[in-house]
Amino acid sequence: MAKKVFFSFHYQDVIDFRANVVRNHGQFKLNSKEAGYYDSSMWEKAKKEGKIALKRLINNGLNNTSNTCVLIGSETYQRPWVRYELLKSVKKGNHIFGVHINGIKCKDGNTKDLGKNPLDYVGIYAEDNQSYHLVEKKEDGKWYYYKEIDSSSKITISHQLELNISLPLSKFFQIYKWNGDDGYNNFKDWVQ
Repeated sequence: MAKKVFFSFHYQDVIDFRANVVRNHGQFKLNSKEAGYYDSSMWEKAKKEGKIALKRLINNGLNNTSNTCVLIGSETYQRPWVRYELLKSVKKGNHIFGVHINGIKCKDGNTKDLGKNPLDYVGIYAEDNQSYHLVEKKEDGKWYYYKEIDSSSKITISHQLELNISLPLSKFFQIYKWNGDDGYNNFKDWVQ
């Protein structure tokens, strides 16, 4: 059965065409079962309406999804809304995976070097065996509590984690390369 996937990406990668190659590849399959997913992402149309409207749009886009796929371009790791989408997905309990898209030719026919993994810049901090917090790594290289979701960084998880250390999400979730890992044929297997 096809799963509903939320796509997180930097808008520049839509302009460059790369994000749409991944998001729309299911249109070339016979049906959604063969594609293995439904796209539940939304565009940055609420940007003009402000922070609360964007959060509402993202939260609604995440409703009824079980997977979040972050499309990794050159600057994706720096985007504050990508961080929000990833950490909101953790809080929601979605399976997360990343797909490097810079190997896809953009509209001018060029590719780029791989971007930094955004899952290295957001994570979980275990204060004790019952207090877990969402965290983000800032430009100074230090981890900080992430309080953009419901004004709190606290989350509940079922795993025991090493205490007093921030663990990036990259320790928990897989990253793929669209071209190198044959995303067109294997994307459905990356969705859980």
